[in-house]
Amino acid sequence: MTSEKVAFTGVRQTLLVTLYGRALDSRSDHPVLGDRTAQDTVRRVAYDFTTFRMSGGEAAVVAMRGRQFDEWTAEFLAAHPDATVVHLGCGLDGRVFRIAPPPRVRWFDVDYPEVVDLRRRLYPESPGYRLIGSSVTDPGWLPEIPGDRPTLVVAEGLTMYLTDSSVETLVHRIANHFSVGGQIVFDAVSPLGIRAQRLNRILRTTGATLTWGLDDPHRLESWDPRFTLLTELAVVDLPWIDRLPPRYRLACRLMQLIPALRKVGLLLRYQFSP
Repeated sequence: MTSEKVAFTGVRQTLLVTLYGRALDSRSDHPVLGDRTAQDTVRRVAYDFTTFRMSGGEAAVVAMRGRQFDEWTAEFLAAHPDATVVHLGCGLDGRVFRIAPPPRVRWFDVDYPEVVDLRRRLYPESPGYRLIGSSVTDPGWLPEIPGDRPTLVVAEGLTMYLTDSSVETLVHRIANHFSVGGQIVFDAVSPLGIRAQRLNRILRTTGATLTWGLDDPHRLESWDPRFTLLTELAVVDLPWIDRLPPRYRLACRLMQLIPALRKVGLLLRYQFSP
């Protein structure tokens, strides 16, 4: 088996963190996500993942986030079996393989060109599935995707590394281009989470910096009236909390009691209309 050498740093290195988290979850006795593709991919990447010193609890949180986005994706495709799915900042996530979308679905994974090049070496191509190498903030990727079907935009682990103006611009571009309408799902960190990022050991290890904090999920509606908030879900309220190790469960229960801490991490789902 050929090993692919990886030398990502900073924000790009975080995609290795989430890949490793999903792989660790798949090894557990009671996995949340059970992503065997992640485990296989870790074996094929020449990288010392142990430098992240990721715990079982941290891996489970990564898997919980991924599973919630998987469920929202599956729900959208059940209602729109001929939809377009756009996964922004896809990294090495194997969501397209976990979901196994219906044959009429068009699926586009978008990330930096060097990330897309690595994906092409690691993952198989399939009908209806296409990779686009581009920064998410560069508008050049949009014309490559038809906007004539209901569209789901997934942006997992992305927006907190952008700026306020770039997120707002992205929101307008999505609504303008995908004229039939659809949904966007993403996770966000609160301003408190941005201020407290120095406490995050994994961020310190990668050297990545969080730059965008969302104070109010209704802010997108004020940016663009075509957007409507459908679901606001705190990470500490995800339904798989009981699968976390005891100290992580306790931390989540305590955070649920303090509003500012409860909303440090949110998973959000919006509808956007024509």
